Amino acid sequence: MANRAIIYAIYPNKIQEEQCRKTFGCCRFVHNQMLTIQQERYKNGEKHLSKFQANTYCNQHLKKEYPFLKEVDKFALTHAVYHLEDGYDRFFKHLSRFPRYKSKHKAKKSYTTNFTNGNIAVGDDYVKLPKLGGVKAKIHRKPEEDWKIKSATITQNRDGTYQVSILFEYIADTVSALAATEDTTIGLDYKSDGLYTDSNGETCGMPHYYRDSAKRLAKAQRKLKHKTVGSNNYKKQQKRIARLHRHVANQRKDFLQKGSTAIAKQYDHVCVEDLNMKAMSNKGFGNGKATLDNGYGMFLKMLDYKLEEKGGSLVKVSKWFPSSQTCSCCGALHPEMKDLSIRTMRCSCGCKIDRDYNAAINIKKEGLRLLSA
Repeated sequence: MANRAIIYAIYPNKIQEEQCRKTFGCCRFVHNQMLTIQQERYKNGEKHLSKFQANTYCNQHLKKEYPFLKEVDKFALTHAVYHLEDGYDRFFKHLSRFPRYKSKHKAKKSYTTNFTNGNIAVGDDYVKLPKLGGVKAKIHRKPEEDWKIKSATITQNRDGTYQVSILFEYIADTVSALAATEDTTIGLDYKSDGLYTDSNGETCGMPHYYRDSAKRLAKAQRKLKHKTVGSNNYKKQQKRIARLHRHVANQRKDFLQKGSTAIAKQYDHVCVEDLNMKAMSNKGFGNGKATLDNGYGMFLKMLDYKLEEKGGSLVKVSKWFPSSQTCSCCGALHPEMKDLSIRTMRCSCGCKIDRDYNAAINIKKEGLRLLSA
């Protein structure tokens, strides 16, 4: 079995919006209440409530004490409890920080509900959701007939727009692993001022969406400074800024989706360096904005699942592999290439080649070696 989510833009009416706001608030309330209860139990030396015990406590005690919780989708509250317990699990495994209280104005406005008895459905121009009924939606893609709905996550974005992510379960076709050859494999070397240079010498000219919108964003931020904090005009301007950021993010995502699809259709195996993109986006590297603007990490995630679906693979070469310092013609090492200002490699064997193109060729060679091992 495999899972896939489809995100639809939805347009709730005023009554449906009010119900969404109630549900967001109740989920946040349950999260904060259960966090307090778990902390008090810890202070009193009592055992931490498990995921299912916490949900039972919510149903038997919180709903009695706070009747307004019964006005919203019960599965949304269950997921709020489960998400908190997942946060505890991640904390104990040293994967994230300790769960925190959620603020009304800063917390993400989102909730998840389960499919049961046909309470979630996708129509021609609407999505049916629990407690909301049919909500007007932009249906750009319909699920396959044999796909089964598992859950739906309703989110209000910072610019005030709504979306629903519906998770489907389906039986995936069995695919055989594809053999790696010179023709079906490509190497990509990360390029901060673009996106990548490949082992064929082609460079992806990634548009600088964020930097191109920097003036508009700066102007919008200046306008915000002149408004009274908390006023209606202040909130409206916040939404305008959020809308600009969302537009930039959508532009970037669209470009990366199309680019990754084109590569996955043409090649079966893609070899890349195993880079720490989070570290590279820090100010110390001097190219933080460029790294964040091109979305290389997101691009690799897209490539990974698209290649996996067809039986291919995304091969990650060690970041310590000297791809830029090795001559792709004779294999000689050139330590001087550690200097990033040197853009062309000149080897005693007569090879003269762009450093990124050279690195991409070496990454492909190392990837093929790893695939054959």
